[in-house]
Amino acid sequence: MPFQQRWFLFPVLIFFLLIVSYDYGAAQANINVTGVGLIIDVNTRIGKEEKIATEIAAQNYHTTSKTHKLSLYTKDSTIRVTSAVEDMIREKKVKVIIGMHAWHGAALVADIGGQAHVPVISFAAPAITPPLMPLRWPFLIQLARNGSEQIKCISDIVRACNWKRVIAIYEDEAVGGDSGKLALLSEALQHVDSEVEYRLVLAPFSSLSDPEGVVHEELVKVLSKTQSRVFIVLESSLAMVTHLFREAKNLGLVGGESAWIIPESITGLLDSVSNSVISSMEGALGIKTYYSEEGSSEYKDFHAQFRKMFRTEYPEEDNSDPGIFALRAYDSIRIVIQAIERMTGNTSSNASSPEMLLHNMLSSNFSGLSGNIHFEGSQLSDTPILRIVNVVGKRYKEIDFWIPDFGFSMSPLKEKIEEKNGSRNFNDTTNALVGPIIWPGNLRQTPKGWEMPTQAKPLKIGVPGRTTFEKFVSVNTNQKCYDGFCIQIFLKVLDLLGYDLPYKFEAYNGTYNDLVHHVYDKTYDAIIGDVTILVDRLQYVDFTLPYAESGLAMIVPTKPEGSPLMFTKPFTRDMWLVTAAILMYTMLIVWFLERQSNPEFSGPWKNQMSTALWFTFSSLFFAHKEKIYSNLTRLVIIVWLFVVLILTSSYTASLSSMLTVQKLQPNVTDIEWLKRNNLKIGCDGDSFVRKYLENVLKFNPQNIVNVSSEYQYPGEFKSNHIAAAFLELPYEKVFLNKYCKGYSATIRTNRFGGLGFVFPKGSPLARDFSEAILKLSENGDIKSLEDVWLTPSHECSTNITSSEPESLSLQSFGILYLISFATSTICLLLSIVHLIISRHQHQDAPKGNATPDEDTADVNECSSRLEFTSTFDTPDHLQDSPPAEIEMQ
Repeated sequence: MPFQQRWFLFPVLIFFLLIVSYDYGAAQANINVTGVGLIIDVNTRIGKEEKIATEIAAQNYHTTSKTHKLSLYTKDSTIRVTSAVEDMIREKKVKVIIGMHAWHGAALVADIGGQAHVPVISFAAPAITPPLMPLRWPFLIQLARNGSEQIKCISDIVRACNWKRVIAIYEDEAVGGDSGKLALLSEALQHVDSEVEYRLVLAPFSSLSDPEGVVHEELVKVLSKTQSRVFIVLESSLAMVTHLFREAKNLGLVGGESAWIIPESITGLLDSVSNSVISSMEGALGIKTYYSEEGSSEYKDFHAQFRKMFRTEYPEEDNSDPGIFALRAYDSIRIVIQAIERMTGNTSSNASSPEMLLHNMLSSNFSGLSGNIHFEGSQLSDTPILRIVNVVGKRYKEIDFWIPDFGFSMSPLKEKIEEKNGSRNFNDTTNALVGPIIWPGNLRQTPKGWEMPTQAKPLKIGVPGRTTFEKFVSVNTNQKCYDGFCIQIFLKVLDLLGYDLPYKFEAYNGTYNDLVHHVYDKTYDAIIGDVTILVDRLQYVDFTLPYAESGLAMIVPTKPEGSPLMFTKPFTRDMWLVTAAILMYTMLIVWFLERQSNPEFSGPWKNQMSTALWFTFSSLFFAHKEKIYSNLTRLVIIVWLFVVLILTSSYTASLSSMLTVQKLQPNVTDIEWLKRNNLKIGCDGDSFVRKYLENVLKFNPQNIVNVSSEYQYPGEFKSNHIAAAFLELPYEKVFLNKYCKGYSATIRTNRFGGLGFVFPKGSPLARDFSEAILKLSENGDIKSLEDVWLTPSHECSTNITSSEPESLSLQSFGILYLISFATSTICLLLSIVHLIISRHQHQDAPKGNATPDEDTADVNECSSRLEFTSTFDTPDHLQDSPPAEIEMQ
């Protein structure tokens, strides 16, 4: 082509380029750019994930939107956050600020955002929501949850594992301290009967020149001051936790019976840490928020993009998979994007105002990668489902789900559980971890969470060295021999524990209260002895279930009891009265039946009654020669003699028993009488009994004598140095078993908790020992030990101080008296009926066979006296059969 023609085309090309650049500039002028400030620490794994995730969200938006664009500005969260935020608002004109993992930093940024009317999306939330929070920070949006559900999950794990004491660990203000989580943890643990024993507070990692030395020093303090081995990391940086686990493993705190629980801020980074770091955490339990990524095309696309960009920008990182922090950062950009899109369609005058932007952001309602995004009062409305993970080897495995208000579950879907089992009636939920879990030290069973004794460091057991009653604890310090009822129970318990428990005894010659206090101050690890369970002591130590009852009894001397009316004791008063009544009634019946036909019952009324009374009463004791003519009388007498036989036999047996069993009467029966007469009493001065007598029963302290041995009590009584002794019920049993002939227990006052073994607060040994003691009680071993050690003597097998045999009552002889009464009454009625019939026969007899004088004589005879005879008692029959004689042998 000629040069002139080429030169001619050059202006055409310039003109075309001007047109294209003009169209591009016009298009650029029509694109709205929204500035978004990011406050993150790009030097940490969390910050790196958040940076890549927000860039992906912005790029995806740019590919679909022709009119809007996001411009991301990143500032380091570790240096002067407030000035960085002010610079971005003033110079970069950002409309939204995102980031902040520490609540104290988020609160500062929220203050600035509120003043500048710039919405702030925070990845941090306070553990305890401050009052009037929406009014104080009106432009704050919390994309993170406050952690209260995580605290509840931790407390459920503690309850499921039956740990009573834990150690809380958190890094100080550099990451917000505990952010109020310690208070929530303490409250949650109280609901599951547990508590925080020790707080391990670590200085900010960035401020430490020798973090390993500081962590080592703090863990040594834990070893010396605590026995709990349940470590709960509330809040900490990954770098600090790495040093924490390494030093803890070197000191033997990761293994054995220890347990570790790490929060979501650490669990979410397990995929990114090196193999050496994660192996140091082996056996720990972690908590992370559950999000369903399976089957989501959006997550798969995001996952592929994230891995590609993360590997390109951070090739030094071993793992390029996104965690919960990346998902949350991605969703935060989506909240801003959806708010901008809603503002685009709004043509009102305030459509582009910061208030409208905030309103549209709070109106978000979509299913994000990190969960459902829906706000109520600037906070996420949905409660999260948590996942329990177990660090195993150089990886971790997910074991259980935790659903708020439901507990542990094998399924994360509440709707499916409700559909299967009905609302809140879950067979798929439980209060225990399903597992299986591999704990620190490759332990397969739930660790006790306590410093357990070893051969190098056995259980140091305090034993009362000067007990009043040697049958309970006997100490021979020269031969280092320990024996007694309590020691034998301890040995029986060891056989039932199911694990080895190295121990060593050490005698303590002091009061029981001082001995208990030495468990509290960790001088001793336990007490094996006759220690009474009291409310005051429960504030400092834990007791096992009682192996013996406890109360207070008053021991006093006794004297034989005598009575001039002892002969009346076999029968009760009612018995005597009814016996007398039956006697009199029988006497009257005999007299009525015999007075007409028996000449011995004739004569004056006085003689008749005395004869009848003598006849009836004498049958109680000896035979008599009085003749009986009436068969009805014979029947009455036979029944009466049977009654007499039973009464005399029973009376003789009862009286013999009363005379054989000696009755002892106590000299003192009233505590008030002792106090009024200012008499001295004895007790064990090393026990709580002395204070109880002074403070509760109000005895004068000067009248209380300390008795140090059971063998001193008889001497104190015989010398009249004391009038009474106050012993606990187990000691009373031993004392009366040995001195049953001269003493008795008259008053038992208030009961106490019983005798038990003592362990430090939260010790799992107390629970294991209680279970073993319960087994010993159920199978009768404790009763057998009591028979051998406490009541071995047969001399007092018959309790001579017991109450005398009971008097015989009317209830025992009611039927017998009823038979006698009924027989006598029936005979009386038959006699009366026969009398009436006889009178009618005499009146109707033919008068023709008799002369008037004879008839008149017969009528006069019938009118002058009553004929009490029967057909068997006529004179003819009496002449045929001789009179009967009843002889009682």
